[in-house]
Amino acid sequence: MLEKTPTKADVPDTPDLARLSFPVLDLDRPTAGQIFEALKHVILTTALPPGCLISEQEIGLRFGASRTPVREAFQKLRAEGLIVTRPSRGNYVSRLSEQRIREAQYVREALELANVRHLCLNGIAPDLVEALEHTLLEQERGIAEDDDALFQKHDDLFHALLARASGYARAESLLLQEKSALDRLRAFSLHEANHTTRLLNEHRRVLAAILDRDHRGAEEAMRHHLRSILDLLSDLISANRTYFDEPPSS
Repeated sequence: MLEKTPTKADVPDTPDLARLSFPVLDLDRPTAGQIFEALKHVILTTALPPGCLISEQEIGLRFGASRTPVREAFQKLRAEGLIVTRPSRGNYVSRLSEQRIREAQYVREALELANVRHLCLNGIAPDLVEALEHTLLEQERGIAEDDDALFQKHDDLFHALLARASGYARAESLLLQEKSALDRLRAFSLHEANHTTRLLNEHRRVLAAILDRDHRGAEEAMRHHLRSILDLLSDLISANRTYFDEPPSS
């Protein structure tokens, strides 16, 4: 599905970057990577909304960085599908694509089901069990304190730890790659009534089945968990139409 070229009518003005919270650059770490992570965060949380014009020059001024690391950061964002470049027009935060979301969900589900099946059959190290249980406590705290950022951080960590526990390094990196196509959608869905509580309870069921070495139960719990976002997809598209690609004409 091709993303339509933004027009003046539906593209927000270049955002006021001063209102966004960016971390101070650590001079002992590569600048491009830090800019990339900071911009990725504000894109995934929709602080920079889909369709928004984003200028390399303004980002350089905001971070106090030279052109080279900013360009490298933009290249990484482009590679992850988070920005698109229109010749003679500039760089735009990419719109969400229903097709890309469904593809990412398909790949992610296959990977996550393989992870939980592997853990049920081969066991999981005690230190990782402790880390997983800690993520559940932090998600619970995020809900109690109405802190979406805290909840999201430990939601992500829960899935990353399951992949890490498999012992296959690429399992975690592939999972993160596919999740990025879904994370902006999550920024909308977190505000659905009781959605975070439901996600936490689903995480608890997944972990309980893994600890019981119940691979069928773990797979079913994970499958149900991952598909819940698809149940909301049509409503989320309808409520946020300008953030999505236009559907293909029939």
